[in-house]
Amino acid sequence: MAFRFRLIPFLATAALVAIGISAGRWQDGRAAQKIALEARLAAGNAAEPLALGATPVAAADVEFRRVRLQGEWDAGWPVYLDNRPHDGHSGFYLLMPLRLAGSDMHVLVARGWLPRDMADRNKLPTYATPSGPVVVEGIARLNPGHVMQLGEAPKLTPGAIVQNADAAAVAAATGWKFQPVVVEQTTPDGAAPGATEALVRDWPAPAMGADKHKAYAFQWYALAAMAVLFFVFTGLRKSGKR
Repeated sequence: MAFRFRLIPFLATAALVAIGISAGRWQDGRAAQKIALEARLAAGNAAEPLALGATPVAAADVEFRRVRLQGEWDAGWPVYLDNRPHDGHSGFYLLMPLRLAGSDMHVLVARGWLPRDMADRNKLPTYATPSGPVVVEGIARLNPGHVMQLGEAPKLTPGAIVQNADAAAVAAATGWKFQPVVVEQTTPDGAAPGATEALVRDWPAPAMGADKHKAYAFQWYALAAMAVLFFVFTGLRKSGKR
């Protein structure tokens, strides 16, 4: 059985192979990036906390690092991130600025999760905010996560319930200086009465998904291989019939 070369099927096969290999390599690259991020996260958790001070830092340099903050809460500027479920219950993330000691620099801290009152969706649970100097440790993130914005975003004001917010948005609303990260607090609030009564600090791990990209890469490479096999098989079959 001889093989008959046909130009148009060959060009179609070549296009499919090029697409499959290109897309597979892109997915491999995405998997490598996610693996590198996982390594950064593990290294940041294992390292000693980095003290953030008044000197501005680059967000990429401290992302996923454990950090330590010393300062005082600006309790008059809480922000509540809506649509943040936890353990099957609706609730908010509480964001609050912390002014670093001896400076006018602030850090936006995600203090924890608060349950929503299902009878009155605008009623917020009570929680305590320590007064005076505090020491807070947590994980630096670029933002506290984004959800789909339903309708027009309300103006960011003290006590606002919003879908999304980050350090840049709070800086623009307050006119204060902020480090370009959000710190997910991991340490308790200390001896303030009732400070940890409602706040939950079980932060979800970042979704890396390296295995997903590896699976997609395999599918693209398989498509390229199947295109070649199909081209060869149909060429042999057609030649045989002739």
